[in-house]
Amino acid sequence: MRALLDVVLLALQLYTWLLIAAAILSWLVAFNVVNTRNGVVAAIGDFLYRITEPLLRPIRNVMPNLGGIDLSPVVLLLIIFLIERVIVLYLYPNVF
Repeated sequence: MRALLDVVLLALQLYTWLLIAAAILSWLVAFNVVNTRNGVVAAIGDFLYRITEPLLRPIRNVMPNLGGIDLSPVVLLLIIFLIERVIVLYLYPNVF
């Protein structure tokens, strides 16, 4: 069972890094640092969008409109950190 919890924690950490990469790429595209007409950048952007958008969309629907500021990745990161702490502090010590 601990191996399963380790896999879940690893997946959460990987998703955290993908979420951070998606946020940084969106900033780079918004400030015209990278060009989305480049095939590699477009493929990476599309992959990150498809991976992160299913979890970010419900958060965006619930949150109020703040203009150009999107805080949904921060909220999702806080939720992921909460899940990780619950696993580490409460589930992991009680599993044999």
